[in-house]
Amino acid sequence: MGKLLDTVHSPADIKKLSIPQLETLAQEIRERLILTLSKTGGHLGPNLGVVELTLALHYVFDTPKDRFVFDVSHQAYVHKLLTGRRERFETIRQAGGLNGFMLRTESEHDSYGAGHAGTALSAALGMAVARDLAGGKEHIVALAGDAAFTNGISFEALNNIADQTKRLILILNDNEWSIDRNVGAIARYLHKIVTNEHVSHLHDSAARLLERVGGKTALNVVRRAEEAAKGLLWPSVFFEEFGLTYYGPLDGHNIALLVETFRFLKQQDKPVILHAITQKGRGFQPALDKQKKFHGLGPYDPETGETKPAGQRTYSEVFAETLVKLANENDKLVAITAAMPNGTALDLFRPHHPKKYFDVGIAEEHAVIFAAGMATQGYKPFCAIYSTFLQRAFDPVVHDVCLQNLPVVFCMDRGSLSGDDGATHHGLFDISYLRGIPNIIHMVPKDEDELADMLYTAMLHDGPAAVRYPRGTGPGATMKAHPAALPIGKAEVVRDGEQFAIFGLGALLPMAVELSDNLDQLGYSAAVINPRFVKPLDRELLASYAKHVTAIVTFEDHVLMGGFGSAVLEALSEMGFSTPVIRIGWPDRFIEHGKVDQLRARYGISVEAAMEKLAPYLKTESRRRLVAR
Repeated sequence: MGKLLDTVHSPADIKKLSIPQLETLAQEIRERLILTLSKTGGHLGPNLGVVELTLALHYVFDTPKDRFVFDVSHQAYVHKLLTGRRERFETIRQAGGLNGFMLRTESEHDSYGAGHAGTALSAALGMAVARDLAGGKEHIVALAGDAAFTNGISFEALNNIADQTKRLILILNDNEWSIDRNVGAIARYLHKIVTNEHVSHLHDSAARLLERVGGKTALNVVRRAEEAAKGLLWPSVFFEEFGLTYYGPLDGHNIALLVETFRFLKQQDKPVILHAITQKGRGFQPALDKQKKFHGLGPYDPETGETKPAGQRTYSEVFAETLVKLANENDKLVAITAAMPNGTALDLFRPHHPKKYFDVGIAEEHAVIFAAGMATQGYKPFCAIYSTFLQRAFDPVVHDVCLQNLPVVFCMDRGSLSGDDGATHHGLFDISYLRGIPNIIHMVPKDEDELADMLYTAMLHDGPAAVRYPRGTGPGATMKAHPAALPIGKAEVVRDGEQFAIFGLGALLPMAVELSDNLDQLGYSAAVINPRFVKPLDRELLASYAKHVTAIVTFEDHVLMGGFGSAVLEALSEMGFSTPVIRIGWPDRFIEHGKVDQLRARYGISVEAAMEKLAPYLKTESRRRLVAR
């Protein structure tokens, strides 16, 4: 394995190969991807689908002078293998190793970093306009999956391309999937094209883009497409309306055809879009059979595709199972996801309540406003969106939900670290970006049972609510038969104490307990509090401890700036207390990828760090004891 691949040290080496050698290289790359990711985990399916596309791009164009912009960029592993990072590829998504996405600081060949969908067209247009202003001749190529066209930003970019540059190449990588099967889509239109007798042998399922636009315009474009489809390459009325010349669809796994087409497109002095039909997971049958699973996953058996057996239920699964129960008793409860039914576990909800389930595609802003609209009609929408992706919908959260005080519930999966995915996916900012908004309540559960209680509480609450919970499994708490409502804004005293008060938010409550135990062994009495609510804060409880403790400690799996500890400091100041507060949380920087435990240790999210910061106050407390005697 890897005879040709081992000779590739830069894109220049690819250009020395013949087309038959490129086809052999494509097979070697697939073998390397399957074997390596079986150990490290990662986005296998998307990368298996773009092997030939990436090879052809590097064969025709010249990076880093020419620039490739990958939408999301989780499909850039092949690009990394071909641009001097082959020998480090086994470190991908490992601490200190290659990032799982494009990263500008990692290589000069990574012209733009991204981990969220819908950014490629805008970024590529910005590069093209900058090139034009500077009088440059380099080529800008954007590769975006069909699912990225669900995202409003893509259409905002399409609206501007023809007016702002005369030379830009867009590639529509049409594989029918984002993470789950794509929904909505400009589908009927592309289907009309792909099922034309001239190209029906390429793929029988490239049916997406037009359905996302919808309405009479969509129907008119479909009719015009039927008249326009003549031959293998023909202009598409839909993209021509945006001023782009359309070519395709063509087989995205035919290297010779791709090379010939890219050479042709390279000569065009106009914005063009190439529609390529690809197969996500190509070359690995388990990835073809289970495309959702192999979009992004942990280690697996490279022969069978079987993953390691799971332990207890994840927070996502508890969320979905609880929502099923709540929907059984509440006819007005609906669940909304933005193209993440598998990641949020709403695929477990869907079979039980198919009419109450809505996947709007990669369109978080639309998801939130859509939920607001339903809420005005008496429905109770639960929006399941990762913390990092809800950032994209901040204005609708403020303007459409909270300003109108509508009862929408934001269920923020991955509220904390997303481990190997790195900075683009860590959910470390939601407390700071939500707690300053009027009307919303914000809850963080300590375990699975409390998550269910918070979902029930949010269902009963007549206003906006947010619940953040981490990726992965919880501590394995026993679940009640039915969730209980929590009193809004009231914390739970896990252990009382006189000299210190330790607040452990959510999944970091065990650290608070451990710190209390350590202090107890040294002869100090330390209370442990489960805050439950970031907003409203339990100010009454906070004041009761601030009156007599030497110091307060806060643990949070969130950035310190604007986080839970900041809320405690603000509340104490407003109430006139000067009690010292020791805050344990993430620093003011973007956190790299790595295992959660390793990253916490590196950045001082630990009991040891808290003890070190507490040391001066322990000495003070000792002096107080001597004086008292």
